[in-house]
Amino acid sequence: MDYLAIIVITFISGVIGTGLGGIVGAVLRRESNKIVSLLLSFAAGIMLAVVCFDLMSEPIELMKNGELPSYTPFIVVAAVIFGYAVVYLLNYAIDKRTDREVTHIDANHPATADDLDELIHSNHYETHKKERSHLFVAGLVMMTAIALHNLPEGMVIGASYATEENLTANLFSGSGFIMAIVIGMHNIPEGMAVAVPLITGGMGKGKAILLTALSGLPTVFGALLGYALGGINQIMLVLSLGFASGAMLYVVFGELLPESILMWKSKLPALSLFIGVLAGFLLVMY
Repeated sequence: MDYLAIIVITFISGVIGTGLGGIVGAVLRRESNKIVSLLLSFAAGIMLAVVCFDLMSEPIELMKNGELPSYTPFIVVAAVIFGYAVVYLLNYAIDKRTDREVTHIDANHPATADDLDELIHSNHYETHKKERSHLFVAGLVMMTAIALHNLPEGMVIGASYATEENLTANLFSGSGFIMAIVIGMHNIPEGMAVAVPLITGGMGKGKAILLTALSGLPTVFGALLGYALGGINQIMLVLSLGFASGAMLYVVFGELLPESILMWKSKLPALSLFIGVLAGFLLVMY
């Protein structure tokens, strides 16, 4: 029953959240950078609060109650570093793959004097068709990257729920539910980033939304893995929470904050982050 509850909540957070972003992208076809920037920084603030005030503090509380050894903080730090490093390396591999795909596309369509002449004098339809093809491939690469990102994000939800003694009763409360909501919010702009190039590249809206939603499916598998590992024993729970914390810290400092600032060079994303931290603190405390 617990695993079924995990599947349902992470399906909503991962698949529905990403799919909703696909629908928004299909309808608008254009992102509002200011709104997305504030959304990303606010989500980053809540994630940061949950990691610092809940996920990383849970093992310390268990240690103070005599349930874990005195060297528990070192285990937490090592697990956080490991989680951060794994997601960093995953992102590095994805970025490298993306650069290779773009280079490959450009190599297949090198710019020549004939191309310039074509832009001025010849068939504009063929030029537009090439541009659409490039956008379509970019959308597929983005979809693969986001699908891989969603696996460790799902582990965060699962590891958070592993701390609950009665998961069914606390399914809609506690850090697990908060992380499910925040990651679902985070998935909306990601879904937009996948759907817009796919649709602009020529794919039908319905198919693009479906593929975008499916890129959120690894969230479910990650959550099941995180919950299973966290439920083995106390040490595995500490390792799972630490790994999840490290993964989220990379998402916050390596992705959400830089992206939000690049999208809108203003002081308001920082204010949105600040509000997000306070909101996350209140959610954790109550």
